[in-house]
Amino acid sequence: MKSLALIQRELASLEQRGLRRSLRQADTPCAPRVQVQGRPLLAFCSNDYLGLAADGRVVEALREGALKYGAGSGASHLISGHSRSHAVLEERLAGWLAPFVPSSRALYFSTGYMANLGIMTALAAMDGQAEFFSEALNHASIIDGMRLARATVKVYAHGDIQALEQLLTASTAATKVVVTDSVFSMDGDLAPLPQLLQLCERHGAWLVVDDAHGFGTMGSEGHGVLQHFNIRSEHLIYLGTLGKAAGVSGAFVAAHASVVDWLVQKARSYIYTTASAPALTHALLTSLDIIESPEGAQRRAHVQSLIQILRAELVSRPWQLLESDTSIQPVIVGANGDAMNVAARLLDQGLWVPAIRPPTVPPGTARLRVTLSAAHTAGELRQLILALNELGKGWAI
Repeated sequence: MKSLALIQRELASLEQRGLRRSLRQADTPCAPRVQVQGRPLLAFCSNDYLGLAADGRVVEALREGALKYGAGSGASHLISGHSRSHAVLEERLAGWLAPFVPSSRALYFSTGYMANLGIMTALAAMDGQAEFFSEALNHASIIDGMRLARATVKVYAHGDIQALEQLLTASTAATKVVVTDSVFSMDGDLAPLPQLLQLCERHGAWLVVDDAHGFGTMGSEGHGVLQHFNIRSEHLIYLGTLGKAAGVSGAFVAAHASVVDWLVQKARSYIYTTASAPALTHALLTSLDIIESPEGAQRRAHVQSLIQILRAELVSRPWQLLESDTSIQPVIVGANGDAMNVAARLLDQGLWVPAIRPPTVPPGTARLRVTLSAAHTAGELRQLILALNELGKGWAI
C-alpha cells in the first residue's frame, strides 16, 4: 500500500534526524519518584509544579466527587452534562480573577488546548475581519486555534513590544486580538504583560493571556500572572490551566461576563463535546483550597528555593542555562542528537529529563527541559546537578 509505505519512510526520516517521538509508560502516580516500565526513576519532567497531582487530599476529593456525581457527565454542557460541581468551580475561579477582570465570569473547558481553540474561533466568529497578533513563542494550541479561526494572523518577535506596536498601529481591523503565553513553556521566561496591556488599551485590542504555567505558581495567593503583575482591565481574556499546578485536569477562561456568554454561544470546542467528569471539578475545589492557603505559599517558596539552588550550582558549560525565575529551567544543548544523548546518559543514572527538539523549539536549540516541583527535595535536585556537571566536563565543545 503506497500510503503506508509513505508513512513508514517519513517515520524513518524522523528517526534519522533525531526527531522521532516515543512513549514511556509510568506505572506509578505523578511524583518525583516514579516507576517507568518497571524501572525506578527520579523525574524532572512533569508540570505538577506544586506537587498536588497525587496529594492524598485531592485524591480523596476525587473519590468523594465520583461517589456524589458518578464516573461521567453523560452529555455536553448545553444538553445535560453541566453539573453543580462545574458551576461551583466556575464561580470560585471567577472570584479569583474578579480583582483583575471586571464583571468576571469563568467557563470550564475539558483541556487547555480546547479552551484556546474555543477562544480563537469564537472571537473570529464575532468579526470575520478580525486580526490576531501572536507572540512568536506561543503554544501550539494557540497557533492551531488561530488557524482554525481562518483569521489574519501577524506574528511579532519574542517579547518585542516595539514590533507589536508597529503592527497594531498599521492595522485597520475593527477587532484586534493580541495573544500571548504568560510563562513560555520551553523557555520559562515571562511575557511583558503590563506593557502588552497598555498597548492593547491604547489600540482597542483584546489581550488573551494563556497562563498555563503561571496559574497556581504565581501571585501572592497563587491566583496567577495577573495577580503577580497586579493588572486589571476589561481588555483581558484569561486562560488558566488546571492540569499543571492544580494537579488535576481541564482549564478555564475568565473574562467579562459578556465575553464568556459569547463563548457559550460560539466556542465549538465547548459546545460539541461531552462535559468532563464532575468528579474532576469537585477535586479541583480542594486543589484551589491548598493553592491559596499558607501551605500553598510555602510550596511556592520551596520551588523558588530550588530554582536558586539550580542556578547557583549548575555549571552549564558547555551548555546554556536560559534565564528563568520559574519552575521551567531549560538547558540548551543544541543539536538534536546531542540533546537525546545527554537525556539518555541521565536516564542511565536514573534521572528522567526530557529532550525537547524541533518543531517544539527552533532548529539548533534542542534542550533539556528541567521542571521543578514543590515535591522535589534539595537533595534530589542536587543529584541532577551533580550528574549534569559531570556530564558537561567530558562533553565535546
